Amino acid sequence: MTQPVHFESYSPEEPTRPRDPRFRAMAISGGLAVVLSAAAVLLPAPYVIEAPGPTFNTIGEVDGQPLITVAGRETFPPEGELDLTTVFVSGGPNGQVNVLDTLRAWADPVENVVPEQLVYPEGTTPSDVQEQNAVAMTSSQESAIAAALSHEDIDFTEELSVAGFAEDSASEGILRSGDVLRSVDGRPIEDIDVLRSTLADAGGAPAELAIVREGAEQTVTVTPKESEAGGYQLGIVLSSTFDFPFQVTIQLDNVGGPSAGTMFALGIIDTLTEGDLTGGRHFAGTGTIDSAGAVGPIGGIAQKLVGARSSGAEFFLAPADNCGDVVGHIPDGLTVVKVETLDDAVQAVESLGSGGDASGLPSC
Repeated sequence: MTQPVHFESYSPEEPTRPRDPRFRAMAISGGLAVVLSAAAVLLPAPYVIEAPGPTFNTIGEVDGQPLITVAGRETFPPEGELDLTTVFVSGGPNGQVNVLDTLRAWADPVENVVPEQLVYPEGTTPSDVQEQNAVAMTSSQESAIAAALSHEDIDFTEELSVAGFAEDSASEGILRSGDVLRSVDGRPIEDIDVLRSTLADAGGAPAELAIVREGAEQTVTVTPKESEAGGYQLGIVLSSTFDFPFQVTIQLDNVGGPSAGTMFALGIIDTLTEGDLTGGRHFAGTGTIDSAGAVGPIGGIAQKLVGARSSGAEFFLAPADNCGDVVGHIPDGLTVVKVETLDDAVQAVESLGSGGDASGLPSC
């Protein structure tokens, strides 16, 4: 009987090849590259990141206390919301951000990345930032009180003094820091608006200024320079000292800078006047303000628009000079109203608060 034949496959063993000595070097190099790449994204980056910050209702409460209180004058508890808006800033003296943070912010449409040197001069320390923000906030609050009282025709006194000089100033070498301005071309300087209007009316002619220097009165003459906008300027930085007939206190911790001035002023007006300025509606806004009620531009408005809408605001009051930054950044559901003065802002809030149509108001 024939037995089946079983065939088994057979492969001769392949000889072991020696390992390429370059393999170890390549593996080490690859590992180092991964480690270095990971470390690189955690390195400090010379940028500042701006993100939407919290909002605060100027006619509401913060930590259980009214944000605005008035002593020595009748007040009327308002309703509705007049939110000041903020920007959360990280990087630079506020604590450096890393490359990963910067890349993430670049990819986020509601955040803004700015080179650090464009925001903070070299050598700026955290204490410098805190001090500058505190000074700006105090000045903003005082100017807001003055603007609100002016709007309500409540008398107060304001004293203007020279705090510094602009580059290529018309006044440097003639005026000095600390000089108190009393009159211009014979007109008493009751507020900054008097100074501006007198210089404008003179059309660039030399201005005669009565000043007080180190306690002594004297007169100096300065020839203003024309600005790019066509106005005439002395080229001085002014500091205001006010004497108000009653006490207005604005309590807001951990927020600095001058950009809340317009909303502070609106909050003060609503507190001092009977009835509700807002009609119970939700407004937000931003803008510097001076004692004459002029609303000025601020930074980070795109982030403030997002923050305002996130807090539920229907309307946003934006400085006219910020309109270029507003266009293309308005969140859905938010209506922006352009304002140049405190009067503009009050009229807009009154109109919308009484059920008016925003289509009749200026926008960006």
